Amino acid sequence: MTTSLPEPASAAAEAAPETVEGTVQSVVYHNDENGYTVLTVAAPAAFELAKGRTFTLVGKTQAVWEGEDVTAEGQWVTDKVHGRQFKATAITCVAPKSVAGIERYLASGLIKGVGKVLAHRIVQTFGERTLDVLSHQSGRLREVPKLGRAKIEQIRASWHANETLRDAMIFGQTYGISVNKMTKIIRRYGPDAVAIVKADPYRLCRDLWGIGFATADRIALSVGIPKNSPLRARASITYTLETEAEESGHCWSYENNLLLHAHELTEIPVEILGEALEQELRERRVVAEGTGEEGRRIYLYPLYRAERDTASGVRRILGAPVPFRAIDAGKAVAWWEARAGFHLAARQREALTRSLTDKFSIITGGPGVGKTTIIRALADIYSARGLKLVLAAPTGRAAKRMSESVGRPAQTIHRLLKWNPVTNRFTYNAENTCEGDVFIFDETSMIDIRLARDLFAALPSAAVVVWVGDTDQLPSVGPGCVLGDLIKSGTIAATRLDHIFRQDTGGLIVRNAHHVNAGEPLEVRPGESDFYFVRTDDPEQCLKRAIEFMTTRIPAKFGLDPLRDVQVLTPMRRNLLGTENLNCELQKALNPSGDAVVRGGTLFRVGDRVMQLRNNYDKDVYNGDVGFVRAVSAADRSLVVAFDGRPVKYEAADLDELVLSYATTIHKSQGSEYPAVIVLIHTQHYVMLQRNLLYTALTRGKKLVLLIGVPFAVDRAIQNNVVQERRTSLAERLVRICGAEGKEMETE
Repeated sequence: MTTSLPEPASAAAEAAPETVEGTVQSVVYHNDENGYTVLTVAAPAAFELAKGRTFTLVGKTQAVWEGEDVTAEGQWVTDKVHGRQFKATAITCVAPKSVAGIERYLASGLIKGVGKVLAHRIVQTFGERTLDVLSHQSGRLREVPKLGRAKIEQIRASWHANETLRDAMIFGQTYGISVNKMTKIIRRYGPDAVAIVKADPYRLCRDLWGIGFATADRIALSVGIPKNSPLRARASITYTLETEAEESGHCWSYENNLLLHAHELTEIPVEILGEALEQELRERRVVAEGTGEEGRRIYLYPLYRAERDTASGVRRILGAPVPFRAIDAGKAVAWWEARAGFHLAARQREALTRSLTDKFSIITGGPGVGKTTIIRALADIYSARGLKLVLAAPTGRAAKRMSESVGRPAQTIHRLLKWNPVTNRFTYNAENTCEGDVFIFDETSMIDIRLARDLFAALPSAAVVVWVGDTDQLPSVGPGCVLGDLIKSGTIAATRLDHIFRQDTGGLIVRNAHHVNAGEPLEVRPGESDFYFVRTDDPEQCLKRAIEFMTTRIPAKFGLDPLRDVQVLTPMRRNLLGTENLNCELQKALNPSGDAVVRGGTLFRVGDRVMQLRNNYDKDVYNGDVGFVRAVSAADRSLVVAFDGRPVKYEAADLDELVLSYATTIHKSQGSEYPAVIVLIHTQHYVMLQRNLLYTALTRGKKLVLLIGVPFAVDRAIQNNVVQERRTSLAERLVRICGAEGKEMETE
């Protein structure tokens, strides 16, 4: 039923649902993530009291264009800010029927390359039959004056692609899939996307980042897949393993625990889940090893391969001879000490000697213990022998810091291996190894098992390899505990440095990092220092103090740029002191206005500091990379982000790969070092408070560390040294295939 404008809002609130119709004049606002839309709609002639007038329509719809006809069901309301508007519970959009509507529709950006002038010419040619011609008789576009063959093909392709997109968007709207996610699905599966998803919705979990089991399961149950179907059972098995890998870092799960967790997720009987597991094993989606009281160890096949291939790669390097003449370590160390003008400590000399004589060696220790000095010495000695030296680290920031401290070029491991988007694999691999004689890697605690597999596959057998890292920091974000397992295996020469050298007069950052690592109280001094603790019990006040210090007090006192030099760190993403809220509030303080692109509840503006959330090999940006927004386009909801000066384009569907990074989690800060860090630590973070978390946070600050929070929370973190062991088998594999050769880690 079409209705007239309403009675006052008080009466409307009690009225039955109404239906309104009209033509979309403009899309005022549209949120691709949740579909929330604000439209200006022109009422038809039948809409008696609104004839010749427009009204505001608000509600949720997945895709809408200017010129489309809409029908909406809902009620009239009076908004305190925006006035009278129709609040819809359901919106249906259809292609326009009038000539004017069709022309506006075509000129809205719907078809690439068609603007107002060309839309007018097309509609003048075909009138009310325009849309039918485009859908079923596109060859007739030759009748349009001054329309060349290339433009006709562009219009035809864009129109048919849009039809596919519209059908897919309707499907997505039906099953609660956002426009951004639906765009990714279409990108992945092409024109058959809807059919593919209907046949096996659980493919979405396996094939697309950002779509989880809950979304896929909702679709599956809605399209009629039975609750206890083998398809659903098998999907729950792999999803449970993937969740344990990504959230807890485990490479495998005990069979009994796996089936129990899958049952809790789906309520599918364990017997059916057991049969599903056996089918997954037969198809090599998962792999089983060993037996025990808790059942077999169950791996996702890629993680099984990663562990196995990493162990094989280590054995290959350890077993291959060095192609160049052996270095006299004693003479080399003496030469370097004379060149540097100082003598190394005994343990430093031991670490340097091992790295000059062993094929593969590890140097570990906390901040200020001289790890960088050893890297610099190794670089000087090997370079003096005319050998090709390669320096690399897991992240761009870590590589940059390595280059600055050693005085030689360093790169990320991903850029060392060179991703090839054509072959969808690294250029350097087992069949085409990297060029180089000596490979030194820093911040190796960040290397997960997947990256380790690719790295060891690409290293030449003859290479000398040195890993440098801090085993007391948080483990890698991805699954595995590679550095710890390499040391634990006893197959690789490892030296721990624990004598502190780097502590400037009055400097407390390094001292307090070691205090935390030893389970000792923090040392705080009044007056000038590089370490401050501001006690703030109230969470609201913690938030206010963090904003105040980042935006005004630290820049004023230390001359630091808040956008480039100061980083807020916090243990968690959610709650008042989590990254999501902190970033929102810090953006308001540091970058409050200007054109913006909206994704979900996040505004991206020119000047914003942002972080990449996943490895995107096509864009050559990786998980944890930080950049700055340099351009926004509200028209197509795209961004340009500069990473170390290199511009990278993000389309609307890619925006879920980015987050604001004025504040970041301590986990995400690994491998990075900042001139100043503000660390929030409060009882709100209770479940996350542990020693290696606080230790990692403190070691991120180079010149200044400001701790804001509750003393009890700090004490809790220092005393809580119970770290969940990751379920990995790399150390066992190394012992099995290499044998422990008595290379126990040397310590002071």
